[in-house]
Amino acid sequence: MNEVLLLTWVRSTGLSIATGIFVLGTLWRLIEIYTLGRKPDLSVPRHRAAASGLHTLFRRSLPAPGMFIRASASYLAGYVFHTGLFIVVLLFAPHIMLMQSLTALSWQGLPSQFIDATAVLTLAAMLLVLVDRINNPVKRFLSTFEDYAAWALTFLPLLTGYLASRHLLLSYTTMLALHISSVELLLIFLPFTKLMHAFTLWISRWYNGDINGHKGVPS
Repeated sequence: MNEVLLLTWVRSTGLSIATGIFVLGTLWRLIEIYTLGRKPDLSVPRHRAAASGLHTLFRRSLPAPGMFIRASASYLAGYVFHTGLFIVVLLFAPHIMLMQSLTALSWQGLPSQFIDATAVLTLAAMLLVLVDRINNPVKRFLSTFEDYAAWALTFLPLLTGYLASRHLLLSYTTMLALHISSVELLLIFLPFTKLMHAFTLWISRWYNGDINGHKGVPS
């Protein structure tokens, strides 16, 4: 009975609170960032700044020359992790139904078997990323508690979601409640941690390319 009450709360009140904090926190951070302003650059552009922004947006998504060979496992795990996370979050039918209830938007999902396989690959890639961070002396030195917390906040929803869909470890009701709770924790902390890069990454890359293109500097 307690697990039913927990599931009911996280699917209603808990979800409303987490979504509200996520939306307001994200808007506040974006407004904070984009109202900083910058001094007008009065120099004559040396390249098409917009094109340079798009070029940087694409180029910074690829490994630097020679780096893929030197750290192929790290790069592959990173690509698999981010691609898999995108697929699981946005192309799983129950997730689409939830987003439709919140936004009235809907799209075609992928078969659950494919989503399950993607989730397993994504979890494995995330574990590889963690092991690489711990074993690499430079990455370990640069890593802070926030880096590991961000990893855990992303890993737990994937893990609990997979366990719930496969009816493993705990009862389905309990595991589903844990899954939704972990998602709500992710939503609450995302705007205030490095996970905010999910919204700022692409715009910041375009911005750097735009500025450097204006100055005639490759980026």
